[in-house]
This record gives sequence, structure tokens and C-alpha cells, in this order.
Amino acid sequence: MEPRLVGPGPYRATRLWNEIIEVFRAGMPLRKHRCRFKSYERCFKASEAVDRLHELLASNQNFGPEVTRNQTVKLLKKFLKNHVIEDIKGRWGKEDFQDDSHLYRFPPSSPLKPYPKKPSCAKEVIEFPDWNEPKAGTSQEHIPVKTVTMNSEMWYKRHSIAIGEVPVCKLAFRRELTQTNIEEIWKSMTLSRLQKVLGLDSLDEVLDTKLVNSKHIVQNAYNVNRQGIVTLEDKSKELPHWILSAMKCLANWPSCSDLKQPSYSGFERDVFKTIVDYFSQRKEPLLTFHFYDVFVSVLGLLQKHSKAVEALQISCLLLPPENRKRLQLLVRMMARISFNKDLPPLSESVRTRTLMVQAFSRCILCSKDEMDLDELLAAKLVSFLMDNYQEILSVPSALKSSIEEHILHLQRVQIKYAGADTDATFPPPSFCHQISPDEFEHQRATGSQEPLAALLEEIAMNKEISMKDKKKQLKQFQKSYPEVYRVRFPTPETEAVLFPEKNKQKPPILLWALKKPFQPFHRTRSFRM
Repeated sequence: MEPRLVGPGPYRATRLWNEIIEVFRAGMPLRKHRCRFKSYERCFKASEAVDRLHELLASNQNFGPEVTRNQTVKLLKKFLKNHVIEDIKGRWGKEDFQDDSHLYRFPPSSPLKPYPKKPSCAKEVIEFPDWNEPKAGTSQEHIPVKTVTMNSEMWYKRHSIAIGEVPVCKLAFRRELTQTNIEEIWKSMTLSRLQKVLGLDSLDEVLDTKLVNSKHIVQNAYNVNRQGIVTLEDKSKELPHWILSAMKCLANWPSCSDLKQPSYSGFERDVFKTIVDYFSQRKEPLLTFHFYDVFVSVLGLLQKHSKAVEALQISCLLLPPENRKRLQLLVRMMARISFNKDLPPLSESVRTRTLMVQAFSRCILCSKDEMDLDELLAAKLVSFLMDNYQEILSVPSALKSSIEEHILHLQRVQIKYAGADTDATFPPPSFCHQISPDEFEHQRATGSQEPLAALLEEIAMNKEISMKDKKKQLKQFQKSYPEVYRVRFPTPETEAVLFPEKNKQKPPILLWALKKPFQPFHRTRSFRM
């Protein structure tokens, strides 16, 4: 049975658990074994199960080659506890599985986990400031139509576009956006973008949007230093100075400015253990319990690198600022330690990179209710974070720009015409009022003919264009607006004034032009001697 890629979506951890069980049951060889002078059919050794499951996990797109043998043993302990496997005597329920020669078998049916039913999260309706009439004291009952100012060149380029009557309109003002309004806009557009990147119909199954704090998003987007690290408004939530010094010591090894390095051997391991102990004491992971399902869903996008990076960028923007700052500092330290060849090994048996993942994965991601795949999923996410931490833990510039442009659009004064709606998210109010036929005729005459008459006069008096171009433009204007043209030029004589005739004098005929052209000299016989 070929393993399938489990994409983002609700209950991804449960879907992965069921996927592994099915693949393991289908791919594990079963043979006859003897134990204490007795034969057992269709069973396998514990070490054989570790070999096979480790191979399956390493080749599975959902986990990858960084899965260790120790993690595989822990997963098999979960299998034994949940009755996915049992020993040859039918015992299960404890996590006493060991990587040895004990015999195990599959029960008649391995239980697949049902998908839990989450209570539906009520969607928040974000109320934006509505369009409103201007402040008291400014009347808009009779707004004169502004005369269109257009030079002859602009009109010539647009002569094919009819200039119609300008309808009665009003300026639409929106109430001033408060800081709360801006924060809610950030929240709405950020969650909308996250849903689109994840490819979900709704975020309800992976996130309770009521738990997303809009203030946190804005603070994470704007309160940053030159290195992109969040700056906290509440200094009491900063990391202790001694932990920061320890982290800087290992991240910048051997150049350590905050601490004087003792000379004894193993100093760097003691510093590392101090950091691990501090972060292990946290009651909640840095990515928080609330966002566990979101980050697990993002793991389904790791095959699409750019989408996974963007999804993690947005997801990390939802974190409380103190969590985001700790995550930035911790992951940056882990990445630097992993690539620092000058740092002595921090473990005798485990590679430095693997040690970083094992030591800090649980304090970065885990579920509130113990999940059987927590360790594997956290290791996968932390590995990706370490490789791409500079992009992931920076503010997504495209999202920030689009939100800022949208806020500026909402703050602009809009012009409302009959039947038009400036902002589709709001009910279209009526800004036009009914007028009498006489008033309409008056507005049409003063609102369209006067600008056209001014434009015609500008064309007629323009001395910067040639006579040929002027005649062409006047002819086009006469064809489009004959009534306006007739008022300005009632007779051909008034039009002829613009084009005075010039007396063309023929140049005098020169006498030399009538003479024959110069003839070359020819010798004749009369000159002979």
C-alpha cells in the first residue's frame, strides 16, 4: 500500500495516525516464530517492527528521512498502548515496548481513530465604520457641477469619448477609523489570506477565530527592531537576562561578549542544558495550544515550499508578541548552533541538528490533549523552521502592503452617483435627490454646454497648433456638438476670421532663366590656318 500525502485541513493528526496504521499493517511481513519451545503463526519481532516502521516513516512524504529510530520506538509504544499491536499472549495497554526480540502480532482489527466532532465556532461579524453624511454645518443639497477643464490636446485625444451630462452627486464620508477598526481589518484580512493559502473552505475546523487577538497581529507587524525581532511593550515579559546571555553565548560561539567562558571542559554542554531546562518548564508551547491544528495543517504544504513559508509566516503573526519573540530568538539560536563547526559536540551519540530538534520540538509545538503523533509532527515542523527561519519569522510584506492600501482606501472621501456603490461590503445608501424638469434642463445647459463652449474657444484661440490641425479639430467638434459650434460660429464669415487668406506673389522671372544654358566651346574649320 503506497502512503498518501495528507494535505492541510481539519483533524490532520488523526488522519495521519490512521494512514500510518494502514500502511504499517499492509507492509509489515508476518512469519512463524518460536518462543520457549512453542510456535506462533503470523507474528513479528519487536526489532523487525522497528526496522520496518522506521523505513516506512523515512520514505513517507508526511514525515521524511529525519525520523530517528528512537522516535519510531516511541510510536510503537503508542501502538501497543492503543491496541494497534499486542504481544503473542494478547496483552496490550501499556507503553512497555522495547527494541528487542519479543514477539508481537496484529489484533484481528486495529482500531482507527474516529474524527472528533468539534463545536461549530460562531463566525465573527466585523463591523467597519459605515459611510455617513458630512459633519453638521456642511450642506450638500445643491452642489454645483464643477466645470471640466480640458485643453485642446487632451480633447483631441479623447474626441471619440462623448462628454455626457454630469449627474447630481454627493461626497460620501466614512466615520474616522479608530485603532480598534484598524486592528479588526488586520485580523479579517490576515485570516482570509491564511484560509486561501491553506486551500480551505473555512478555518472553523482548524481555528476558533474568536481566540485570535487582533492587537497581537498589529504589534507583531509594526513593533520590530532592525533585525525583525519583536519589541515588547511590557518589559516584564522579556526573557531573563541570564537566559539571553546563555543563548547568545552558544549562538555566537566562540565569540561571546556577555559571558567570560570558563576554561573547564564541557562548559558549552552545561550552558545548553540550562537553556533546555528553562524552555522545558513552560506550561504551554510557544505556538500555543489554540493554534496547534493550524500549524499541523501547514505541515501538509511542505511539498510546496513557497506556500508553506507563507502559511507559516501568517500563522506566526497570530501569536502573542512575547511568544513570537521567544520563538524568533530560540529558532535563530538553534539554526546557528546547527551550522557552527567551531562549537564542540553537545552530545556524544546524537548529531547537533538532531539534538536541537529533539530538545526543543516539544516546547515549540504540542497539543493540549496528548496526541500520539505530537513528537513526529513537532520534529517535522521544527526542522522546516530551522531551515527557513529568516523568511518564516519575518513580517509578510505582501500582506502588510495590501492591508495598508485597503485601510487608506477606506479613509478616502468617495464620490457617490445614482446607482453606484463605493464599497460593496456596505448597504448602498441613496445620495441623489429628485429635481424638477426645469431644474434638470438648467443643469444640463449650464453643466455641459458651458464647459464645451470654453473648450471650443480654447481650440479657436490656440496659436500653438498649426492651421491644418486647428481646422481638423474644429471640424470634429462641429460634427460632435453642432449646437455649441453654431453659437460660436453662426456664419461662415465668423469662422473665416480664424483663417485669413494670404496673398501669394509669384517670384519674378529672372532674365538669365530665359537664356540658353551655357554651351561648351566647339572648334570649327574657320579657325584653321
